[in-house]
Amino acid sequence: MLPRSTAVLWRSAYRRAVLSAFNTVPFYRERWALDGRTEPTLVPGRKGRHDGATEPELLTRTVVDLVPLAGGETRIDPARGLGRVLPTARRVRPGTLVVIVDPAVPTPPVDLPRGLRGCVVNPETLADDTSSGAVVELVSAVRRGEPVLVVGGDKDLARLCSALPQESAHRIDRLPHRSLSELDGGPYGVLHDPLLGYFGAFRECGRWHLDWRRVYARRTRSGLAFTLLTQRSPMLVDVLVDGGVRAEIRPCPRHGTPVVSP
Repeated sequence: MLPRSTAVLWRSAYRRAVLSAFNTVPFYRERWALDGRTEPTLVPGRKGRHDGATEPELLTRTVVDLVPLAGGETRIDPARGLGRVLPTARRVRPGTLVVIVDPAVPTPPVDLPRGLRGCVVNPETLADDTSSGAVVELVSAVRRGEPVLVVGGDKDLARLCSALPQESAHRIDRLPHRSLSELDGGPYGVLHDPLLGYFGAFRECGRWHLDWRRVYARRTRSGLAFTLLTQRSPMLVDVLVDGGVRAEIRPCPRHGTPVVSP
């Protein structure tokens, strides 16, 4: 089990997110009222759907209803959280150019640590255009001797490196992002989901650590469900990831914080 202090803080943050969603967000008010849910647990005698969790496809179709009644952002940011998990996954030198290689990410990350800058490359357009601003910036940074870290799926990283000049491809650092269903893909990387953004990283202890101060995870009969604890709009509460992945949330023996164990 998690250390009591960590478990209490984590659970309390989740309960606050659920209460706020139920009180202020149209989607959850309607869905949970039908399920008989008013708190992180279902009302006795009501089964609910997926133990109160929600399929990501439904959330994507109704994103406008995930905005609190008082108003807020309507854009899903698949680059959210990268700056938070990056230091856990890799020691990044000041001045590093962080390049996200992902066709689903439209804008650079906005939460990178001070001293880092970011850009986005669409791997699907590389074959037709290797002169895009982001690619030119990447190659220029390499030629100036600046550190470059590229983040993306294994196939997208390979596609980028094959499109770059050979001397540039050999001098960039690569950090794969993995979905929950790909945790056995390699002993390093960051956890990513198109809705949640970046929400965890592989740490030096050899375990996949959640960004637990900003992300909550719980088991449901349909798989793990995740909640963004600090994002107020659009609110993402109890999202089933990858169609529902059956994994365990356990404490790290070394660090005492939540890890995902396949």
